[in-house]
Amino acid sequence: MLLLCSEHTLPSFRNATYYSVKSNVLPRGLNCVSEPPLQSGVSTGVTGRTIVAVRPGDDGMEAVTRSDPVTVEEPLEIRIDDEPLAVVMRTPGNDFDLVAGFLLTEGIVVDPAHLGALTYCATATPPNERNVVDVRLAPAARFDADKLRRNFYATSSCGVCGKASIDQVKMQSQRQATQFTVTEQVLADLPDSLRQAQAQFERTGSLHAAGLFDATGRMLALREDVGRHNAVDKLVGSFVLDGEWPPSASVLMVSGRTSFEIVQKALLAGLGFIASVSGPSSLAVDLAEEGGLTLVGFLRHGSYNLYTHTGRLLRCPAQPTTTPTRR
Repeated sequence: MLLLCSEHTLPSFRNATYYSVKSNVLPRGLNCVSEPPLQSGVSTGVTGRTIVAVRPGDDGMEAVTRSDPVTVEEPLEIRIDDEPLAVVMRTPGNDFDLVAGFLLTEGIVVDPAHLGALTYCATATPPNERNVVDVRLAPAARFDADKLRRNFYATSSCGVCGKASIDQVKMQSQRQATQFTVTEQVLADLPDSLRQAQAQFERTGSLHAAGLFDATGRMLALREDVGRHNAVDKLVGSFVLDGEWPPSASVLMVSGRTSFEIVQKALLAGLGFIASVSGPSSLAVDLAEEGGLTLVGFLRHGSYNLYTHTGRLLRCPAQPTTTPTRR
């Protein structure tokens, strides 16, 4: 599925919106600005739908017709140099974070410095004005579109085993997981901290979240999206757009289950600790074990399952290491 601009050739840049990664230079001397802010009181991630709400009442079940907030889900097409790369379903908002994080955690770029500039398609027609993002890579980046297409095809075909997938991630990973420690009490508090910071979930009840916390439990960043993987990409991308790696001595807390792809994204982002309120898949556990990543699941009401690399979790009172916050 492709979301076409009104012209598929190189769009006019006059009305395009740009984001230039810190310290990189845009081609052709174009001026760059950040992703446009939302108007006051407006959220692109939430809309309304008419529903029939059925609830217990004094005389049995009662039905009331009303408007209810629901999470927006729309496609976002990612292009590199006007070449279609992928279409992801996401909740609009922090789109440039999502694209930057996706490119890093999928191994398409291997360093934040390789990201040059991002722009919405200037000639896209309604309703896709904010559903197509074009990426310009920095001169040092190497991008082979044909090779990338072949890799995407291979990973979606039959016969690709889990061990091959793990080996591929290990080859792509550029950073080693940092050794640091977190106390049980800090770990136990993370689900509530994540939940309390989910502004849009409070309205719709249908968004996943990914939060990054330092070893004292302080939140460094949080992103929400209808997709678990998108929330992680947005979180990582918020650092990539500043030309930085996410702090390695930090905990990635996710609101859903931990799949192979979530562990892959954490490893390629240089993170060493994942915690989740639900369970991991078998391949996620295997990748975490081989990648040196601490994996915690079923983190609820003070209990948890510890699957891999137990040394980062202190099960007795101790002074944990810390990571400076960036915001």
